[in-house]
Amino acid sequence: MADPAVAALNSLLRGASIEDHHEALKLASAAIRSAKVKGPDLANARHTQVVALLKLDRYDDALRAIAEGGDALEKICFFEKAYALYKTGDLQAAEATLQDSLGPNNEGEVGRGLKHVAAQVSYRTENFERAAAIYRDLKEDQATANYGEESDLRINLTAATAQLEWNGKDWAVREEEKQPAREDLEAFETAYNAACNCISRGDFGKASVFLKRSRDLCEATEDLDENEKKAELVPILVQQAYVFTKLGKTEEAASIQKLIVLSDVLDSSTKVISQANSLVIQGQDNPYLAQRVAQSLPEIKGNDRLFDYQGSVLRRNKYTIDLQAQKFAAVEKAAARSYSKEKDSAISSFNCDLGSLGAAAASQLKSGKEALGKVLPLLEKRPNDVGLVLTIIQLYIQLNNPTQALRVLEVFFKRLESAATAEFADVRFAPGLVALAVSLYRTQGRHSAIRSELSKAAAHWQAKSESDSSAAGRSLVREAGIELLRSSHPSDLAAAGEAFTHLVASQPNDLVAKAGLVASFATSDFSKVQPYLDTLTPVEKLTQGVDVKTLLEAGVAILPVIQPVTSKKRKLEDDGADKERQQHQQGPAAKKRRKRKLPKSYDPDKKPDPERWLPLRDRSTYRPKGKKGKKRAAEATQGGVVREEETLELAGGAGSVKVEKAGGGGGGGGAGNKKKKKGKK
Repeated sequence: MADPAVAALNSLLRGASIEDHHEALKLASAAIRSAKVKGPDLANARHTQVVALLKLDRYDDALRAIAEGGDALEKICFFEKAYALYKTGDLQAAEATLQDSLGPNNEGEVGRGLKHVAAQVSYRTENFERAAAIYRDLKEDQATANYGEESDLRINLTAATAQLEWNGKDWAVREEEKQPAREDLEAFETAYNAACNCISRGDFGKASVFLKRSRDLCEATEDLDENEKKAELVPILVQQAYVFTKLGKTEEAASIQKLIVLSDVLDSSTKVISQANSLVIQGQDNPYLAQRVAQSLPEIKGNDRLFDYQGSVLRRNKYTIDLQAQKFAAVEKAAARSYSKEKDSAISSFNCDLGSLGAAAASQLKSGKEALGKVLPLLEKRPNDVGLVLTIIQLYIQLNNPTQALRVLEVFFKRLESAATAEFADVRFAPGLVALAVSLYRTQGRHSAIRSELSKAAAHWQAKSESDSSAAGRSLVREAGIELLRSSHPSDLAAAGEAFTHLVASQPNDLVAKAGLVASFATSDFSKVQPYLDTLTPVEKLTQGVDVKTLLEAGVAILPVIQPVTSKKRKLEDDGADKERQQHQQGPAAKKRRKRKLPKSYDPDKKPDPERWLPLRDRSTYRPKGKKGKKRAAEATQGGVVREEETLELAGGAGSVKVEKAGGGGGGGGAGNKKKKKGKK
C-alpha cells in the first residue's frame, strides 16, 4: 500500500500552482521523514522540497537540503544548486557548478535555464563580455524561448552593454546595440538601461531625457502595485540626481534627492549609494559630521554587493572626508596596507588614488617644498606606488622644476621595465602615464623622445589580444600613429604603418585608421595602400567648390598684429636725442637708458651756479669750521697771505722753475722764526 504522504504529494504536484509552495514544502518534508519512502519516490520528494525552498527564497535551506540528499540529489538538482549559490553570493562556487553542468547533454529548457543563471553569475562577477555573449545567444535561439522571455533578454542585454561601455570596453558592444531602438523606450527597464548607456559615454543630456521617460513609464504602469513602484523608482531617482549634478543643475539634483525615501529602498547597495550621494549633493560644511555619516554606511556583502568601481569611489570619498577631519594617521596606514597587498599585482585606479591620498596625509595637506620634504622619504618604502609618484611629480611641477619631475618619472619607468612582468608592463605603458611623459618631453622640446615613447607604447598594446586590450590602449595606438606620421624618418613611418594596420584589423570601419595607413605607406609600399583608396573620400570631392583663382589673387593670409597691452602709468616725454640713441642700440643685451627727471623746484629763468660741478671744499662760498679749518683757510690764496715766487734758470739752458722767494731776515733770527716760550703747566 502506498504511503499516504507520498500519495498526497503526488496529488499536489499534479495540480500544483504558484500558490502551493508552503503546502508542497510541508508534504515533501513529511514524505522524506516517512521511513517507507525509498527509491524514486524519495528523490522526487527531495527535489520537490528543494524547489519549494527556492520559491520561498530560503536559499541557505535549499543548499542544506541538497547536501543532505547526497551526490544522487546533486546530479538531479544541479540547476537549483547553481541558482541557490548565486542568490547567496557564493559566485565562485556557482560558476564551478555551472562549468560542470553546462554541456551538450543539457539542452532544451534545462539548458536555457542554466544559461540564464550563467549569464547572471558572469554579470555579478563583472565578466560583462561573457554575460553579453550568453544573452545574445539566448536572444538568437528562438526555438527554445519561453513566452515573455524576449523582453527580459532585451533588458539584461542592455544592462550588460552599459557595463561594458562603463568599463571602457565599447569595442565589445555591437553598433546596433549602442543606440536604443524604438522598443527600448516602451518599457521603463530598457529606457533606464539606455540612459545608463548614455551615462557611460558621457552623454548626460540624452541620459536625462531617457531617465525622465523611464520614470514616467514606471509611474504609469499597471503591472506593479504602489510598493513595487516605489522600489523601482529609487534607482531611477538616484541616477537622475547624479545626471543633474554632472550637468551642473545642483538645485534640481537636490530636489530629486529629497524625493528618495530610504525606507522604500529594498536593495542595500542602492541605499548605500543614495546615502553617499546625499553627502555630495546636499553638502556638509562640518567635516566631522560628514565623517560620522560616512562611517554609518553599512558594509554590503552577499549577492547585493557593489561593483568594484562603485566600492572604490565610496572608499575614496571616505578617505577624503577623513583627511578633512585631520585623520592623517588612519589614511596613511590604509595607503601603506593597500600597497603591501597589491605591490605584486597590477595597480588599480583605486590604489592609485589611495597612494595620492596617503601622500596628502603624510604631508598633512601641505604644499610646496614642505610637502615635498615629507613625501620623498615615502618613495623609498613604496617605490612602485603610482599615486605617490604622480603626487611627487605634481609637486615638482608646482615648484617650476619639470626637469626633476621628468627624472622621477623616468626612474619609475626603468623600475617597472626591470620587473619584466605583464602586470607591470601594462602599468608602464598605461595611457595616462604615457601622456604625462609626452607632456613633460614637450616642455623640453625633446620631440625624438616623444616619438620613441609613443612607438614603444604602441608596440606594447599591439601585442595584446583583442580581449586583453582596452579602449584607452587602442586610443593610445591611434595617437601614437598620428604623432609618428609627423616625422619624415622611415623607421617612424614604418612604426606608424604598423599601428594603423593593427587598428584597421580590429576596427574595419575606422576611417581615421585607414587614412593613417594610407599616409604611412604612400611613399614606401603602394600595394598596402591600394585596397583602401576606394574607401576614402577622393581629393577631388574634398576640394569641390574651392575657387583656386580667387585664392591666388587674394594672396597669402597675414595674421592680424596683436597690439601689446599698454600700461596705464603715465610716460615721460622723450627727446629726439634719446630716441636716436635707442635706435642705434643693437642686440638683446642693450638696456634702455633711464630718463632724467627734473626737480619740482626747478626754475628755467634762474641762472645756475657755475661752481656746481666743483666739490664743496673747492667752492668760494666754503667756510670750514674749527681751528684747523680756519688755519687752512688762512693759508689759502683767497683772502690769505700771498707768497712771493721767483723764477730760476737752470744751467745749460735746460729751462726754468718757479720757487718760493726766501723770506726777510737771516740766520733764522727773524721775528717769524721766534719760538714761543713754554709756559708753566
